[in-house]
Amino acid sequence: MLLRFVSRVLLCLLFLTGCSSGTADPARTDGPATVQEARLPQQARETLALIDRGGPFPYAKDGAVFGNFERLLPEHQRGYYHEYTVPTPGSRDRGARRLVTGQGGEIYYTDDHYDSFRAVLR
Repeated sequence: MLLRFVSRVLLCLLFLTGCSSGTADPARTDGPATVQEARLPQQARETLALIDRGGPFPYAKDGAVFGNFERLLPEHQRGYYHEYTVPTPGSRDRGARRLVTGQGGEIYYTDDHYDSFRAVLR
C-alpha cells in the first residue's frame, strides 16, 4: 500500500515538473520574439531602408556600437551590433524605439529602449 502511494506521488511530481519546465510548450523559443518587417511601424521601415542604403542618418548616434549590456541579444564581441534610431512621433528626443543590426545580417527591433527585442523577419 505504501509503495503504491509513493509511486503515485513520484509520478505526479514528475508530471508536474515536466509541465512547469516549459519543455512541453510548443510556442516557447530560445531566442527573442519575432516580427515581420511589414508589421513594423512605418518609421521603422523607413529606418531599415536608410540602413540598407547606408544612410544618411538623421541622428548623430545612428550607427553607433550597441553594447548589449542588457544581454537580451546573443552574445558577441564588442562592435558586433550597431543601433539606429526609429523616430517616435510626438517625442521631443530620440524616443525609445531602435533597430539594432548584427554583422551576420540579423536585425532586432525594440520599442521600449532595450527592455525587450523582436527579431525582424524580412
